Amino acid sequence: MLQLFSFPFSAMASACSIHLYAEVKAEAEAAAEAAMNEVIRIENRYSRYRSDGILADINGVAKRAGSITVDDETAKLIDYAFACYQRSDGLFDVTSGILRRVWDFKSDKLPDRKVVQELLPLIGLSKISWARPHLTFPIAGMEFDFGGIGKEYAADQAAAVCIALGARHGLVDLGGDVAVIGPHPNFAPWNIGIRHPRDTKSTIGSLLLDHGALASSGDYERYMMIDGQRYCHILNPITGWPCRGLAAVSVVADRCLVAGSIATIAMLKGRSGVKWLAGLGLRHFVVDEGGAGDGDTIIPTSN
Repeated sequence: MLQLFSFPFSAMASACSIHLYAEVKAEAEAAAEAAMNEVIRIENRYSRYRSDGILADINGVAKRAGSITVDDETAKLIDYAFACYQRSDGLFDVTSGILRRVWDFKSDKLPDRKVVQELLPLIGLSKISWARPHLTFPIAGMEFDFGGIGKEYAADQAAAVCIALGARHGLVDLGGDVAVIGPHPNFAPWNIGIRHPRDTKSTIGSLLLDHGALASSGDYERYMMIDGQRYCHILNPITGWPCRGLAAVSVVADRCLVAGSIATIAMLKGRSGVKWLAGLGLRHFVVDEGGAGDGDTIIPTSN
């Protein structure tokens, strides 16, 4: 008889968990351990906080305006980053992480507009030459940041590891970014809650998911309030300033990587992101800055 086993762990600055059905715990443990190791491997390779991963090698070359040849896994992520950049009209930009130099959301202090403006010439994926597998930075001082896709990619990969090891029922949850391995053994879907953007200890809605993935983006993880205005960590690469208009976006897609990037693009588009999302035909839920929710096949939580 299949039993549900849960394995909590920490990775990518998030509380994570893997939930698997198995006949014996040892079977679930083996799959969960392999999946956790995959998440840690990806974090080690692509975290901006490590000095020994491929991202550090890329940014070392970018700092001095040079070229680097990357492996196939990294090339696939760069391909995806370029696709997101093009489809978002430059709003989803993995070179915009450089803005962290001037935006400190623990300081409760806005950066000088002139200082922000001075960084903008170092932002723009279109300024970089990408001839797979060769990446060339023509401008010294640029940098890459896979923070917008790393955790979602890791969720997909962890789920794939579990499936390869025989898991058929379960899910991977990396800080709210979820990749479904398969439904409950009775084929009932998972009931997944969506975090309330203004009360992160409660949910604002839920959805039923038996396959695919869910990812969310919002102004609630890192932000500061100044003169009654919220400034969040999702920064517009064109202006250098935080996005405005939406408080949270959740998206369902076949892959967590896709769901996460679409949710972030919608946040960056602000209020126009609602219409843009509707045109994609994906299940989604949006909360605007005023707290109003709007979505497709997602159930609001009762008050």
